[in-house]
Amino acid sequence: MHEPLKQPLSLSQYLGAMSQAGFQAGISWKVVEAKWPGIEKAFKGFDPTTVARFSGEDIDRLMQNPEVIRNRAKLEGIVLNARRLLELEKTHGTFKNYLKSLGSFENQLKVLHKEFKFLGESGAYYFLWRVGEKVPDWEEWENRHASGARNT
Repeated sequence: MHEPLKQPLSLSQYLGAMSQAGFQAGISWKVVEAKWPGIEKAFKGFDPTTVARFSGEDIDRLMQNPEVIRNRAKLEGIVLNARRLLELEKTHGTFKNYLKSLGSFENQLKVLHKEFKFLGESGAYYFLWRVGEKVPDWEEWENRHASGARNT
């Protein structure tokens, strides 16, 4: 697992952290770690402006690349997430401002899950932790989250 970024310096770092969180869903951490350098290279360092312009042909090319995790839906999700990040940055000035506008940690989880592809609650937790947002202790949150899921 990567260390938190503390304060991302660019939208690229947000997209990279978000993409890694998205790949973690349903895929072994070890596989993601092993493929991560190839994924970063394939997505041009996660520059959102570049990634947002990826076409279906670009995704087709990535599906042939053994250096990436060849899950079409997740690859397409990165492109859609790049587009959404750019929209939110334009609307809020910075993505950090957007995250602040969401208020509480629980609301951040809920909204990020709705706004971004392949970012479930655990992935959103990991993403927020990675980008230096205030998150509760993992075990405490996981236990509270798991008991809440059983009660619904």
